[in-house]
Amino acid sequence: MRHYTMQFKKMYRAVIIDDEQDSRETIYGYVDDLFDDITIVGEAGNVEKGENLIHKIKPDLVFLDINMPDGTGFDLLEKTDNKNLNVIFITAYDRYAVRAFKFSAIDYILKPIDPEMLKEAIEKFRSKKEQLSIKDRLDNLLKNGQNFEKIALPTNDGYKFIDINDILHCKSDGSYTWFFTGNNDPFLVCRQIKDYEEMLSDNGFYRVHQSHLINLKYLKEYKKGEGGTVILNNNININVARRRKNGLLKAMLKCS
Repeated sequence: MRHYTMQFKKMYRAVIIDDEQDSRETIYGYVDDLFDDITIVGEAGNVEKGENLIHKIKPDLVFLDINMPDGTGFDLLEKTDNKNLNVIFITAYDRYAVRAFKFSAIDYILKPIDPEMLKEAIEKFRSKKEQLSIKDRLDNLLKNGQNFEKIALPTNDGYKFIDINDILHCKSDGSYTWFFTGNNDPFLVCRQIKDYEEMLSDNGFYRVHQSHLINLKYLKEYKKGEGGTVILNNNININVARRRKNGLLKAMLKCS
């Protein structure tokens, strides 16, 4: 059994709340091996013990499971007095639930735990210049439920919340994505376009090209060609990749 002390040897203190011992062991091992500025200072295996642990230790970071014997990670967050926790969810949820976490700007890693995903999530925690309150993130998740209206977009300055229906199209820029809306100048988001293709495909968006994701709601015209060209309401012309043409035509008919 591990023994924890409250010595401040490193910059951040973290706790693990997960009912699976193997999962706790895995997270502990990866964090201990990969990050010399993060110390695991406690563990819990259910919601009640996790709530007490957070209240006692007041950690900088929480690795939090979703499903536990006496409730969920969301139940724990609603009970805790600290609404500014930095949380990385550990989840075996399906793709739809993972999209929900992304919409709410909540960091997560999937089970079985991949060290690269863990490193990416921790790097996001360490590099954020402006932390969004976990209460705001949780409220947004619970409010949206299965009918997403807003999306939280990570920028260099924090997060920008916009209505999904205001998005005209997205353009890839390497590891970043440009968002174009009808109300504002385009802005750059710190995530790849493939992530937004997955998030928005059920909301009337279609990726017409490797670099372009469009909102079919704002499709004004389609011109035939090898792949064709789409013209949006803002008069932007975007070439359609030949291999995506048939999928686009089917999506257009579905939305009409």
